[in-house]
Amino acid sequence: MRNSSRSSVDPFIVMDVMEAARKAEEGGRHIIHMEVGQPSTGAPAGALRALGNALENNALGYTVALGLPELRKRIAQLYGDWYNVDLNPERVIVTPGSSGAFLLSFTALFDSGDRVGIGAPGYPSYRQILKALGLTPVDIQTAPENRLQPVAADLKGQKLAGLMVASPANPTGTMLDRAAMGSLINAAQAEGASFISDEIYHGLEYEAKAVTALELTDECYVINSFSKFFSMTGWRVGWMVVPEDHVRVVERIAQNMFICAPHASQVAALAALDCEDEMRENLAVYARNRQLMLEGLPKAGFTKIAPPDGAFYVYADVSDLTDDSRSFAAEVLEKAGVAVTPGLDFDPVRGATTLRFSYARSTADIEEGLARLALYMASRD
Repeated sequence: MRNSSRSSVDPFIVMDVMEAARKAEEGGRHIIHMEVGQPSTGAPAGALRALGNALENNALGYTVALGLPELRKRIAQLYGDWYNVDLNPERVIVTPGSSGAFLLSFTALFDSGDRVGIGAPGYPSYRQILKALGLTPVDIQTAPENRLQPVAADLKGQKLAGLMVASPANPTGTMLDRAAMGSLINAAQAEGASFISDEIYHGLEYEAKAVTALELTDECYVINSFSKFFSMTGWRVGWMVVPEDHVRVVERIAQNMFICAPHASQVAALAALDCEDEMRENLAVYARNRQLMLEGLPKAGFTKIAPPDGAFYVYADVSDLTDDSRSFAAEVLEKAGVAVTPGLDFDPVRGATTLRFSYARSTADIEEGLARLALYMASRD
């Protein structure tokens, strides 16, 4: 049978790196995982207890497409607690992970062929989901002096129907402050472009609080997830906040695409929102790991790195070391036993000379990984 042109999307290279690392481990090697953005911790204890109780006493069938009402209310409360934003719970839509929210957002906002701006480097699945939906991703080549984030001037003449931003960003960990976020929102509105803010790494900040787009405007889509701060990657539950007049639009699409997010995951997510003390303990581990990376990577020879304000990544320019980041990453895995991600995932133009390092694992793993990298890099001299 034939395949559609929409199906011609690129692979997610980090998943290929994970598979290569798995095969190495299957062969008896000990691999340090710096490739994947997955917390080393699991779901909070309170979430597991809540789910255990639900499994005993609830059939866990379909929920309504918008999500459990009590979960939507509790997410709205989070915006008051974290940002002093008074959010109507009716605007909150629970989704099958942030990936489900991307599909819903792009389907609700854009028509086939529409041009949607995304920062490069940026999360690769934005580009591939847009392509699979018959939309046109427009890579905005960001500059180091702008912390590898888009700026208002980048939008002029692009004829964009939408702009997607992420703060803290993947792969760089850089953030938009209030002025930078506001400037982009105003520029998008001036161009008639819908504004989408990916805030999946909120809560994972080290020196300043991340700004939500909802502090500045209600005319936006905001996407978040329980995957990162709440350590629930495999549970596949996230949320989005949309303008009130978009709720029914997204609800109709969600009913048909997904029916609902997993009921069990929603139960766990509701309880996780009351486990912030445990999450803050995890954040302290990431903060320690971040400091180790900022000290250890330059000593190993990775000296040109983006300032990681949040998330749990360090993005390094390795143009002085290679012009083939995929081969270089494979070499690091083979010879150092450390899995890292080539930048080609995040930036098709400049990614051949960049690497992403994740520090989401245990501190012991980060220390060992840095020691291995330093030893390997010294052997290349």
